[in-house]
Amino acid sequence: MGAGVVEKGGGGARRRGRRGGRKPMSEINVTPFVDVMLVLLIVFMVAAPLLTVGVPVELPKTSAEALPIEQEEPLTVTLTADGRVLLMANETEGDDLIGQLRAIAAERTSQKVFLRADGAIPYAQVVQVMGALNAGGFTEIGLVTDTGGPRMDGSTNGQGN
Repeated sequence: MGAGVVEKGGGGARRRGRRGGRKPMSEINVTPFVDVMLVLLIVFMVAAPLLTVGVPVELPKTSAEALPIEQEEPLTVTLTADGRVLLMANETEGDDLIGQLRAIAAERTSQKVFLRADGAIPYAQVVQVMGALNAGGFTEIGLVTDTGGPRMDGSTNGQGN
């Protein structure tokens, strides 16, 4: 980002000496700055969706709407197809789950937790984990599903199977 030189006058036929004819340009060239900022914006737009922590779970589909977004990062408990229980991204044993939930509930302002359960998990196991969530101090349990599933009348909402 060097400074350029601007000629005074018409720049025509008469050339002046060194002293009066040229002065340093005082404007800053912002074009390279804008180019860098646009590249960074694109990089962050592409990278942001990849930063979400997730465990591969085949969620059941439903026609329910998504819940509104909250200020605090949501607490998620995941049940995988092979029966593992994950608190956020950390695997935990069933015996330790209630103790860990109580410790987390003491630090949080919200009693909301999201339960992600693979569609192949038996309903009894999902209900057992819901009981552990309740015993751990979380009374607002949201079940996470994929959109585009069937409605109660047997039809789909047009977003797939």
